[in-house]
Amino acid sequence: MKTVKQYKTVIISDVHLGSEGSKAKEVTLFLKSVTCETLIMNGDIIDGWQLKKGGSWKRKHTAFFRTILKMIENQHTKVIYLRGNHDDFLDQIIPFSLGKSFIIQRDYILKSGKKSFLITHGDIFDSVTSNLKWLAYLGDVGYTILLTLNKLYNKYRAWRGLEYYSFSQRIKQRVKEAVNYISDFEEKLVELAKANQCEGIICGHIHKPDIRQIDDITYMNSGDWVESLTALVEDHKGNWELLYFLNENNFELEDEYLEEIDDEAFTSAKGVFMSVV
Repeated sequence: MKTVKQYKTVIISDVHLGSEGSKAKEVTLFLKSVTCETLIMNGDIIDGWQLKKGGSWKRKHTAFFRTILKMIENQHTKVIYLRGNHDDFLDQIIPFSLGKSFIIQRDYILKSGKKSFLITHGDIFDSVTSNLKWLAYLGDVGYTILLTLNKLYNKYRAWRGLEYYSFSQRIKQRVKEAVNYISDFEEKLVELAKANQCEGIICGHIHKPDIRQIDDITYMNSGDWVESLTALVEDHKGNWELLYFLNENNFELEDEYLEEIDDEAFTSAKGVFMSVV
């Protein structure tokens, strides 16, 4: 029997549909394993930059959105799509709403228990993506190449029976400038939360999942579905957790069957997709 986790709020970001590195199957399987009152997609869900440069839209990417439509129809889930820098094409229609079930906007304030959380993608504080878009595009090319090399290297590691290894995560941890950039990014978002009279800030953008206190502000980052494979979830008591997709799921599924996955298929895949780390 499939175990479906019930949450009040689920937040995902940085899925990058249309890019080679997007883990569309994994995020779709995760969404099929939960129910929630509100699903917040906090930016870079569709990678417009990659699609412009020749990226391809695949059946598994469509399956992701069909799963969300089923959540709206069957679970009456409210879906809020917040614009990121890679899906900046949404600027042409923001703000947009389809009834009360589907909303597209720039940011959102969420009430959680006695706290208010400002939710924004976070690219507003990235001077490169905001002011030097050509340089951001160049960096995106480099990141895409790095992901391709990482994919080939991890095929070799899997053949050797070794666990997944992330080049980009190691670079972020080792390079001083990257560490300083992330620290500065977090501090600016904390100040933004204070300016909006919120007790917490929830973001994405830097692909670094986290939950911690910075001064008197709760800082949370939902990570990404390229490497980290993470989601933020809130239970019905207002408690937040950061969930990680389990690599040992190893659930092979053809794209055309992704949206048709049923209880029996979940059972064969152990029915457990996420873990608190």
